[in-house]
Amino acid sequence: MLEINKIRQDFPILNRQVNGKPLVYFDNAATSQTPQQVIDVIVDYYSNYNANIHRGVHTLSQEATDKYEAARKTIQNHFNAKYAYEIILTSGTTHSINLIASGFASLLNEKDELLVSALEHHSNIVPWQMLCEKTGATLKVIPMTNEGELDMQAYTNLLSKSTKLVFVNHISNALGTINPIETIIEKAHQVGAAVLIDGAQACPHIKPDVQALDVDFYVTSAHKMCGPTGVGMLYGKEEWLKKLPPYQGGGEMIDQVTFEKTTYAGLPHKFEAGTPNICGGIAFGAAIDYMNTIDFNNIANYEHKLLEYGTKRLLEIEGLKIYGTSKNKTSVISFNLDGIHPYDVGTLLDKMGIAVRTGHHCTQPIMDFYKIPGTVRASFAFYNTKEEIDALVTAVKKAKMMLS
Repeated sequence: MLEINKIRQDFPILNRQVNGKPLVYFDNAATSQTPQQVIDVIVDYYSNYNANIHRGVHTLSQEATDKYEAARKTIQNHFNAKYAYEIILTSGTTHSINLIASGFASLLNEKDELLVSALEHHSNIVPWQMLCEKTGATLKVIPMTNEGELDMQAYTNLLSKSTKLVFVNHISNALGTINPIETIIEKAHQVGAAVLIDGAQACPHIKPDVQALDVDFYVTSAHKMCGPTGVGMLYGKEEWLKKLPPYQGGGEMIDQVTFEKTTYAGLPHKFEAGTPNICGGIAFGAAIDYMNTIDFNNIANYEHKLLEYGTKRLLEIEGLKIYGTSKNKTSVISFNLDGIHPYDVGTLLDKMGIAVRTGHHCTQPIMDFYKIPGTVRASFAFYNTKEEIDALVTAVKKAKMMLS
């Protein structure tokens, strides 16, 4: 049982007003808010031990290094990676995906096939299209249904010995659909394909176990998990990370450098060129610690109640349609009002202090599937309340009246 009022006190931004109204923040699928406990860690870093890591003999550098590597260990334990060096700290999900796509350029040829789902964010589409252009490999799409679910029979039919890599999101950012990634991974492995799971939308809601999933690569971003922007994680099985070449060249990722030849450092440093987002990495660990104090089972149960309540209340509004009606979904509601552009609805909701996302949510193929320009997306977090959903419903009704 969550003590919501106590939890909300951890988030300073929830006390502010927007356009003279109390802020109702329903854009959590884009970026979650940051608790004071994580903000304090960021301030502490810059106030007390701001220094570069891994290469300094002085006290500040050693303190920063210890904290940064402790955060890597926290992330390892949270996702149950076998080794800490299987956790590569990146600038976020997009960076992580591009790192893997770049590495596979040396492993693919024109006879190979890659499978992408129709539910993907652009960051899990475009890098693979670029990879196919480089290598001549073919990109095939796992189709979706009207409910916003993947057609699993079609997926099975698409798999073949030519399939080298499958990439699917754990949860759709646009529709909230929770994909059956266990089945997707198992079937891909049966034909010898590797699997990358985009967990950016899943990790705020559930606690993935990468060993239990037997996934080859899993990626996410800290700013979806109460952490800062500009930092994220790539988990990769040791065997794959050793097989892939470095993504970037520079400092930190080297073993020996001469003008004749360079040798590369071992994991994880092979993929971490240059000075990292040190503070961000440390704060990422702190954000994971914070969410674990609340407990992900509690988070999932509470957010499911918000989803059920929000769905019921919004469907009371005549002419409102929800996109993404999978039985297995998380706390995201994408909707439109009949005959009204989502941008206009979102603009009016902002005037009433309610933050939602409008547009195609970097999932243009999904919007094309439904033949719509975009949706209004309300995405709930564990610090939101039913009273805030009531405020959303009232505001949507008012917007409908003003725009009709």
